[in-house]
Amino acid sequence: MAHTDHSSIHYLHDFLYHQRDHHPLDKALNYRSADGKSWQSMSTDDIIDAVHRTAAGLLAAGYQPGDKIAMVAYTNRPEWTIVDFAMSITGIISVPLYPTISTSDYEYILQEAEVKAAFSGSGDLIDKLQQAQRSVSSLKEIYAMDPSSNVKHWKDIWVDPDQDVLAKARASIQPDDLATIIYTSGTTGLPKGVMLSHRNIIHAVLHTMPCLDVKAAEPVISFLPMCHIFERAVSMAYIYLGASVHYASTDALAGPDGAIATVRPVCFSTVPRLLEKIYEAIYNKGLALTGVKKRLFFWALSLTDDYEIGLSPKGLRSLQWKIADKLIFSKWREALGGRINLIITGAAPCPPKMMRIFNAAGIMIREGYGLTETSPTISINMPPVDQAMIGTVGPLIHGVEVVIDDPESTYRDGEGEILAHGPNVMMGYYKKPEENQKVFTEIDGKRYFRTGDIGRFVQNRFGTSCLEITDRKKELLKTSGGKYVAPAPIESRLKEDFLVEQVMIVGDKQKFVSALIVPAAEALRKYAADHDIAGTDVAELILDERIIKRYQDSIDQCNPEFSHIEQVKRFSLVPATWEATRDDGTAAELTPTMKLKRRVITEKCAEHIREMYR
Repeated sequence: MAHTDHSSIHYLHDFLYHQRDHHPLDKALNYRSADGKSWQSMSTDDIIDAVHRTAAGLLAAGYQPGDKIAMVAYTNRPEWTIVDFAMSITGIISVPLYPTISTSDYEYILQEAEVKAAFSGSGDLIDKLQQAQRSVSSLKEIYAMDPSSNVKHWKDIWVDPDQDVLAKARASIQPDDLATIIYTSGTTGLPKGVMLSHRNIIHAVLHTMPCLDVKAAEPVISFLPMCHIFERAVSMAYIYLGASVHYASTDALAGPDGAIATVRPVCFSTVPRLLEKIYEAIYNKGLALTGVKKRLFFWALSLTDDYEIGLSPKGLRSLQWKIADKLIFSKWREALGGRINLIITGAAPCPPKMMRIFNAAGIMIREGYGLTETSPTISINMPPVDQAMIGTVGPLIHGVEVVIDDPESTYRDGEGEILAHGPNVMMGYYKKPEENQKVFTEIDGKRYFRTGDIGRFVQNRFGTSCLEITDRKKELLKTSGGKYVAPAPIESRLKEDFLVEQVMIVGDKQKFVSALIVPAAEALRKYAADHDIAGTDVAELILDERIIKRYQDSIDQCNPEFSHIEQVKRFSLVPATWEATRDDGTAAELTPTMKLKRRVITEKCAEHIREMYR
């Protein structure tokens, strides 16, 4: 990293001023033209001018420090960044929204946060906001990022900036003031607003940044949603370092005209699911080969099985690696643009196999860990080989302390809930004092945040202590695409069907959500008899295509009530009822209060789960 003096960074907008003072660019932010065929650019000066005009316009329109304004868009774009920095300058609190959540979630968030205005991208977003607006009295204005027939354009708010007025606004803000409220899915289904200050986010950005091997003016791609703190923080690091940021949508990454081929990035951040897709494409190409080429491909792939960061092959093994690299791995790197230095993955656990394959092929992948509540970074694997370990989320970042809390020896040796303390830990949940009581605990006079994740510390071969995540304490599922899913509301809805006795939603670290369903035995027998389906044994009945279709119809009826990511894509019918006690010496599937023991059920139904994801 070229510049390490952080003394000028006190507020989020300081990242932008830092670029102006140290790495001013002609192509600071880049975006696709309307026809999608070329890249358009904004210089550092263009961005600052737009930020100042927007900030001045917000103040002239009567918005004040402490007011909340929402932002939502389907794809990352300069307007988002400009409005975000403008709010930072004026002390207005940004409330980013996921574009895919339901209208009722919009209503809940906008109402609770008393949002006064919203900046919206295209698609159906303005309609959704206008629908919510009917029941949210505080929401007075909606501004469109693209020209719209029924709401004001975002540039309509612009006024010529009075620098004295802006300087006064900046001077009224403190680093510990609330900068943003980011709503996350709660296990109850109701979103919770995570309150992050300028200091929270700045600490995480500055101390995650040493991971980024990016120099001024080098091209990077940003496509993960900016409403998530992961990509928002990475983007601020790019701006600080003077990288040339190219905003792209996920579906416009691949292909000859895609962002990867046209930008040839040195770095990007992603989620494991996208890496899985890249690997699947590479693997399928290997399968399509024939003869010697096919044998070479799978021979090269087999070399990665025992790969570890920092291990250099010797002798014959070294020669094999050179051959594999020249014939196979170099083509993989070329497919990613030919100059990729680093891919950062987070938001969901990355399979160690994926880490081995890519790192062995000379495509450096480093995995980090954190939550919205920690702004987000707690730990991250760094580029130096002694600061990384596959299967872990790396060493803690500077200034963060972690306690492994295991008061009842519930877990294996050294394991426990991960408790985090540091300048990056959130102020608390907005208007949720009871939730704050649950997640914060005091140890030796310091306030620690309960992450709900189970982990332990392990040492890599260089003696560096790395954090390993071993389980999830909380029941919230996280798909391999990094999306949270609260299982309880889905399970509750599916159990409304009289043919369903018990249900458990699965999908943690998987591509999609599935369901294990225990039929209501007597009701099923009756249904079978009424529909001329022979048999009374549940284990036999659930194999009948007509019975399977009946359960599919029930799921099809429920799915539209949930967001796309929460919808059940596959299910498996389990014949044996889950019990709170077992006489056969095996573990009970339910607690004494009849709650699901998810770990036990997952183990007992492992074959059902494998079949659903095969």
